[in-house]
Amino acid sequence: MQKSGKLELTWVGKYDRQEPLEPRILLEKPELSYGEAGSGNMLIHGDNLIALRALEQDFAGKVKCIYIDPPYNTGSAFEHYDDGLEHSEWLCMMRPRLEILRNLLSDDGSIWISIDDYECHYLKILCDEIFGRSNFIASCIWRKNYAPKSSAQHLSVDHDYILIYSKNAANWKPNLMPRSEKQNSVYKNPDNDPRGSWRPNNLAARNYYSKGTYSIICPGGRIIEGPPPGSYWRVSEEKFWEMDRDRRIYWGIGGNNVPAPKIFLSEVKQGVVPQTFWSYEEVGHTQEAKKEIIILFTDKCIWDPKT
Repeated sequence: MQKSGKLELTWVGKYDRQEPLEPRILLEKPELSYGEAGSGNMLIHGDNLIALRALEQDFAGKVKCIYIDPPYNTGSAFEHYDDGLEHSEWLCMMRPRLEILRNLLSDDGSIWISIDDYECHYLKILCDEIFGRSNFIASCIWRKNYAPKSSAQHLSVDHDYILIYSKNAANWKPNLMPRSEKQNSVYKNPDNDPRGSWRPNNLAARNYYSKGTYSIICPGGRIIEGPPPGSYWRVSEEKFWEMDRDRRIYWGIGGNNVPAPKIFLSEVKQGVVPQTFWSYEEVGHTQEAKKEIIILFTDKCIWDPKT
């Protein structure tokens, strides 16, 4: 075993020399083709390592998004692949594939990997080594089940993970999620502000601010001696009254409420930053997926053993 002197995951067979794979040529089967000719879409049947090596010739550095659903190594054997490898074997299988996948990514590209607890933490360290720990984006949790499994030996596992890495974290930017009606419904316009709907924000914050400890005289005459104990006004006194002159402070109906800065719907991001918890209500669950497969393939269906 080689000694690199750096923090890394090691396993039996990691440094074994493997015969280099010669790139293959992908040949189209016209009788199986569907859709417009020359669209560039491909559905490849064959060993994925050989297929990836073939794709590397033409698509290295060009792929913006990769999603893979590798064997979870749950300890079972299935018709199309062995899902019960020893950890070292599984890592030896994953490593060369991930290295090629990294080569395929564009500089602003990302890879999303579905996995569960059997290999998630080994995979995380392996990906840190291949993609760089600084390029780790997040670990998303997908709640895939809507009800507990009474057959579980210990706890009913309700979730899978999606590990996200980028080729270069500084260049990767996620798309915003669409805003929902529920999110927009909190914005009102009780004072008929011509700038449209808004929601009140809290003027006080816990973070220390040297200019955030002044008293405020409300339009209704109430004197607020300062922010609540342990907090500070978010803005300086000068900035606060500037916002008030611009009608960006709401004092309540009687003019004596704690002042609240307005956040206008027209000025917020027209989308929502993606979150790492994915509920089945929003993205679906495995039972729904099985029903869809039954509709598509009827008795020809091959169940995904991971579900």
